[in-house]
Amino acid sequence: MKTLAALVFPGFETLDYFGPIEMLGGFGKETEIITVAKGCDPVPSVHGQRIVVDKTLSEKNDYDLLFIPGGNSALGEAEDEELLEWIREVSANAERVMAVCTGTVLLGMTGVLDGCKATTNKLDFTKTVPLAPNVDWVKEARWVEDGKFFTSSGVSAGMDMALAVMADLFGMEMADKIAMGCEYEWHKDANRDPFAKSAGLI
Repeated sequence: MKTLAALVFPGFETLDYFGPIEMLGGFGKETEIITVAKGCDPVPSVHGQRIVVDKTLSEKNDYDLLFIPGGNSALGEAEDEELLEWIREVSANAERVMAVCTGTVLLGMTGVLDGCKATTNKLDFTKTVPLAPNVDWVKEARWVEDGKFFTSSGVSAGMDMALAVMADLFGMEMADKIAMGCEYEWHKDANRDPFAKSAGLI
């Protein structure tokens, strides 16, 4: 079983988090999901519901997997050097590092994506990617894999990326079974990105 640090912060995007976590949880034996935050108080999503924290940043930094959701508040978290340093440390230790939407920009602002290909939410793409100028940003992609880093476009795209990670770790057959169990139509083509055109990026 692999340990998965699922970072949360006030205002995290609900589907960014819970959609991928549904997939990354597998069948309950593949990953141990550990919700991580700066403090120990329950953390509200953008829609107000609160999630209980399992570990704080200061308690642990050696996880097998790291997952970072997005949200409008994600970029403000980049002002917290303690959080940035934790992300750097966990990223260095982890086998796979995943981020969704503006969570990818937050990840990029730590420097760990410098020189790597990555993508993020297309609606905010031109406004946010300059915050991490050393990342090789991909305008048209549902998700992007570069080494151990998996990054996705906005919100629902995180579920496709998470299934790709499960396929990478545990095999395509298991990933297909997870998608089927969720009655989810998995878009396996990482380059399928109609939202890039809608946003005027291509």
